[in-house]
Amino acid sequence: MTASLTEVADKSFDYVICGEVTTAGLTLAARLSEDPDVTVLVLEAGLANLNDPELLRPCSYGVHFGQPGYTWPHMTTKQRHCMDLEYAWFRGKGLGGSSSINFMGWGKPPTQEIDDIERLGNPGWNWANYQRFLSRTEGFVPPTETVKEQFGLNVDDWKLSINGPLKVSFPGSMSKENMVLHETFLNAGIPLAKHPLDGDPNGAMFGPNNYDPITHTRSYAATAFLLPNMGRSNLTVLVEATVKRVMSDMAENGQYTATGVEFIYASGSHIANANREVIISSGALKSPQILELSGFGKREVLEKISIPVKADLPGVGENVQEHLLVLMNFEVKDDADFNTPDELRDPLLATRHRELHVSGLGWHTTGIVNYAFLPLKAISSRADDIIASFRDKLQKNGWNYPPGLLEQYRIQLERLETGAPELEIISYPGISGGTNPPEPGKRYVTCNAAINSCFSRGTIHATSDNTEEDPTFDPHYFEEEIDMEIVFEFVKFVRGLAHVTPLKDLVVGERNPGPDVQTDDELCEYIKTNLSTVWHTASSCSMLPREKRGVVDSHLKVYSTNNLRVVDLSILPLHVSAHTQATVYAIAEQAADIIKSNFQK
Repeated sequence: MTASLTEVADKSFDYVICGEVTTAGLTLAARLSEDPDVTVLVLEAGLANLNDPELLRPCSYGVHFGQPGYTWPHMTTKQRHCMDLEYAWFRGKGLGGSSSINFMGWGKPPTQEIDDIERLGNPGWNWANYQRFLSRTEGFVPPTETVKEQFGLNVDDWKLSINGPLKVSFPGSMSKENMVLHETFLNAGIPLAKHPLDGDPNGAMFGPNNYDPITHTRSYAATAFLLPNMGRSNLTVLVEATVKRVMSDMAENGQYTATGVEFIYASGSHIANANREVIISSGALKSPQILELSGFGKREVLEKISIPVKADLPGVGENVQEHLLVLMNFEVKDDADFNTPDELRDPLLATRHRELHVSGLGWHTTGIVNYAFLPLKAISSRADDIIASFRDKLQKNGWNYPPGLLEQYRIQLERLETGAPELEIISYPGISGGTNPPEPGKRYVTCNAAINSCFSRGTIHATSDNTEEDPTFDPHYFEEEIDMEIVFEFVKFVRGLAHVTPLKDLVVGERNPGPDVQTDDELCEYIKTNLSTVWHTASSCSMLPREKRGVVDSHLKVYSTNNLRVVDLSILPLHVSAHTQATVYAIAEQAADIIKSNFQK
């Protein structure tokens, strides 16, 4: 049971974890409350949504978007490099954050990309520690021998932990359709990724999901870290509590000490006191807003909204990075032996498959498992020219970039030059949007093109002192032209998969972009109108040296404070080429050790 207001208002707790509490927040709460001598409060802005079959049911991609009980309806500002379009940035609403509504893919970045975090000035944030801390979360359930043989899953030497509370497994149903897509990747010249979850994702792979193979349900932060620990007397969770600001006072050492959190509950304002620390865990979209409303941020932003400046931190809400995805799919021949969940658009069949799920059958026991990670040089003959052009721009105009960004750009260029797998194909049976909608009774296959290392940097800033009013989310899509050049080349490559066996023997043609998109200008317009976030926004409270526009130090402590930390994906200083939930859990696990003073570099 979650708490009542009377159990929280004006009460004191050792640790207050607050915000639209993310995956990281619940993980951290569970780890800190392992010590029975400390008290932990979680303030969650959304509903509890615990034991909800609408969240637990796999193969429900995107159905929660736009539902106010499950998602926050965030929208970007108009993007001037994308025809003034606005883009939806939905996020999970409720305990567990976006881990409750994501598409359940479990992936890890290349080793070097995690080591780059340490390289940017953060001792101890490296691949060895990433694996060590993530092993505490990860509870891998190996596939059956039959599945391993059928799909060539050589997972016996994958370095995955089997002891963590979060279930990681291949879904209950792995159909032959997945093998068709995998073989198409291989026949297109994409190598097999032999150790994709051990720091080398380059190539085609089958990826596991956050799927509990016993119950055939989603495994996420709430099922892994909250529900098993709800009985702890030292763990208190209050939902529908929106953080207004972190309260702090100047200490003798000239730093600010967080004393508590002011929050809104049932239209009233209340206080929860913190004896030791306040931890903001509201994700990259909202953590910077909470800092700004608490007096920590860029001076001109705070003065504009009449917030007294406690610490001028120009990096708050800056350096925002996101993965981009272009929606692409093909129509399957009517007589092809290729099953897809497109039939779930039929209400009667959708009801039937929900009933089948109870018995561990039907489409709701499937998941997205087909991925390919590729370097730019593998998909375009223009790669060297694209890289050289941006390098020349840096040499001529590097002085125009804010402190620290030039160093990040050099690392990103280095990744492109050395063949790092910065591009990703996400493929699965069925359709997931695009200009041309699905036709009744038709079947489709999706091959989305994603870019995981964008050069454009966005901003997120509060526009008023009202915590319930969204800040401005401005990703600055395609502000750096190199991003469009890379996406354009990659989309052309993915379109070519329709001409590779065995996929070419199954499809009638391209549904999206479609045969009407032929010229370069038409393709660029399609990309902009069918661009999607991958809901992996990062870096708005970057862990960097303060002089490089850092917001938190390597102990995740906000600069100019004694006991205020940020623990979520916003602290990632440079984005990684992987689906981000594993990285979020790794951040939370390492943060727990840091806060407990157990961390050793």
